[in-house]
Amino acid sequence: MSPGKILEEKTNVMRALDRKKIKYGAHYYTGTGAVAGADVARVLGEDPARVFKTLVTVGRTGAHYVFVVPVTGELDLKKAAAAVHEKSIAMIPQKELLPLTGYVHGGCSPVGMKKLFKTVIDATAADGETFFVSAGKIGAQVELSVYDLMKVVPAELADIIS
Repeated sequence: MSPGKILEEKTNVMRALDRKKIKYGAHYYTGTGAVAGADVARVLGEDPARVFKTLVTVGRTGAHYVFVVPVTGELDLKKAAAAVHEKSIAMIPQKELLPLTGYVHGGCSPVGMKKLFKTVIDATAADGETFFVSAGKIGAQVELSVYDLMKVVPAELADIIS
């Protein structure tokens, strides 16, 4: 199967976008071995600055937060903590990701988690007309406007990368 080929198979993320009548493009890259964000951008033939990863953190208070950042960017933990009004935050251990969100590492999407967490998207997502986030499983991405994503997942834009 060629990267970026559009198939009929819908993920739960796509169904959630459909329910809200959000316009998106579905992009598949199965069979490529790509899991890391930069590899996903490469197989899709997209600028890595337009392909974003979803990171789940825990604050000092014990609350969980979701941050959506470019795959080539690093989450700045101090900026991220400030954005959610925490003294500090840390990445959750990988083994906690599936039970907490319903997603596996490499297929985590800000859309359709088991629980709605406060979400912050790096402001660079608004630099282009569209950007890419996981469609909820390894091998699938959705391309949409950041503002359309924010109609499905209440989020704010902030400078959160170093």
